[in-house]
Amino acid sequence: MKTKIKIGFATALLVSFAFVSKAQTSAPAGSTGTSSSDKEWRLSVGPEVGIPTGTYATNYGWLFGGSVQLDIPVLVHGLYVTANAGYDNLIAKKDVANINVQTIPVKAGFKYFILSDLVYVQAQAGVHFLANKSDLNADKAAAFTYTPGVGVLLKLAPKNYLDLGVRWEETAGFYNGGEGSGGNSYGLVALRVAYSFGL
Repeated sequence: MKTKIKIGFATALLVSFAFVSKAQTSAPAGSTGTSSSDKEWRLSVGPEVGIPTGTYATNYGWLFGGSVQLDIPVLVHGLYVTANAGYDNLIAKKDVANINVQTIPVKAGFKYFILSDLVYVQAQAGVHFLANKSDLNADKAAAFTYTPGVGVLLKLAPKNYLDLGVRWEETAGFYNGGEGSGGNSYGLVALRVAYSFGL
């Protein structure tokens, strides 16, 4: 129940930012609206916070981390190829004998703006490299991950933006026998708040 409340709050916050930004950036009547350049490469960096879902929510409370992402425009209007790398720390609850899961995610994918240059959908896939494999006695040092998400890009000034994104992420297990059965794979819902600038 608490997980659903947290997810609902994050989603409502994201939607609110979208409507506020749309109202502030709407072009006056009779003027020509301007939008971000389709040829603008963007680099963003920012913190991330998330909550695990499924069986992992029993032993782990929060995910904290950060990432840097490069958005590269392609020929289609509003479509970008993305490359993302960062650091995640999945925090074990104090009342269980678990160790934090520390990973270095490396992902690539696509971002597509569905409402002007404001609201986008994004899909990425890649690998989580386990930074503390020996502490966890894990069988594998890397695991496949995929993540769909939505977000808003709020323009602060020319070539300066606030990128707010919510994603759902699923990562395969670091132990043998877990993939496919959900035995040790884990999912999470995360919020990314990043400063983005045009290159």
